[in-house]
Amino acid sequence: MRVLLAGATGTAGAEVLTTLLRDGHEVLALTRTLPNATEPQPAARKLQWLSWAQLRSWANEQESPKIHEIPSIDAIISCLASRSGGIKDSETVEFDANKVLLDVAISAPIPQFVLLSAICVQRPRLAFQQQKRRFEDALSASDLHWTIVRPTAFFKSLSGQIDRIKAGKSFLVFGNGQLTACKPISQRDLARYLVDCLSDPQRRRKVLPIGGPGPAITPLDQVEMLERAFQRNIKVRAISPRLFDVAHWLFACFARYSQWCRDRAEFCRIGKFYATESMLVWNTNTAQYDAALTPETGADTLGDFYQAIASGRASVPIKGEHSLF
Repeated sequence: MRVLLAGATGTAGAEVLTTLLRDGHEVLALTRTLPNATEPQPAARKLQWLSWAQLRSWANEQESPKIHEIPSIDAIISCLASRSGGIKDSETVEFDANKVLLDVAISAPIPQFVLLSAICVQRPRLAFQQQKRRFEDALSASDLHWTIVRPTAFFKSLSGQIDRIKAGKSFLVFGNGQLTACKPISQRDLARYLVDCLSDPQRRRKVLPIGGPGPAITPLDQVEMLERAFQRNIKVRAISPRLFDVAHWLFACFARYSQWCRDRAEFCRIGKFYATESMLVWNTNTAQYDAALTPETGADTLGDFYQAIASGRASVPIKGEHSLF
C-alpha cells in the first residue's frame, strides 16, 4: 500500500513512519522542511519525502487543476498537531493543514484517511481541541473510509519531571495528586494501532478512543513507579490548580492588545485543563471519566518506560513547547 503520512517527523509520526516501512508499505512522508539526510537502505526504496509546497500546489484551486500530478496513493495518515497549542497555530495546523489533506483526498481520490486526534476533544473547551473537533466533523462528513483515533496520554507527556527527580527535587502534583487519571500509551503501541487501521475494515467510519494497558494511573501512581525505577524515596509537593486561573486573568487583561498575551492566556487554560481533567473516556450517563470504558491496546507500560530511563536504556524525552515543567 502507498501511504501519504503527514507529520512524519513528530513524536507520533516518526514512529508511524518506522512501522509503515517495517510492514513493507511505500510512504510519501509529508513534512514542513525536507530532511538533508538520506534514509538508509532498504527503507529509502520505499520512502519519498514530500513538502507542503508540493501538496498545496496540488490542492490550489486558484491555479489550473493539478490533480493529475498526484501519484497513486491508497491512504492518508495524519499525525499533525499544533506544536504550541496557541490560538492561531491551532487553527493553522489542526484544521487548515488537515483540510488541505482532505481536499486532496477527495479530489485525487484517495479512498482512506486515518486521523490521529486526541481523547481530550470529547468536551472541547480549548482552541486546539475545538479545531481538532472542527476537522473531525469535516472528515466524518466525507464519503471516505475514515478512522479517527483518539489516544490517551503519551509516555512523553508523563515524563516531564524526570529531570527534576534526577536533580533531587520534589515531584509536583496538583491538588491531592489524584485529580486526574489516564491509561498512558507508548509511541510504539499507538503507531501499531494507527497502521493496523489501514487493513481493518471494522475500524472504518468510527471514532476510536484508545489507551495503553491498564489500570488507569494517577500522578501519585507515577510517583510510586518512579520510586521503584530510581530505587529511592521521592518527595511530593502539592500545587493548587487555581494558580492557572490567576495567571490566566493577568494575561487576559492585555489579550485584546497582544497576540502574545492571548496565547499565554490560552496556555494557562491548557495547563489548568491537564491539571484537572483525566485522559479517559467520558461517560455521559454518569458525567464522569470512566477507566472501564477506555479501550486498551499494546503491551508497553509506563513503569517499564521509567525503568528503562533509570537504567540508561532509554533517554528522557525532549520537552515540547507546551510542557508544564
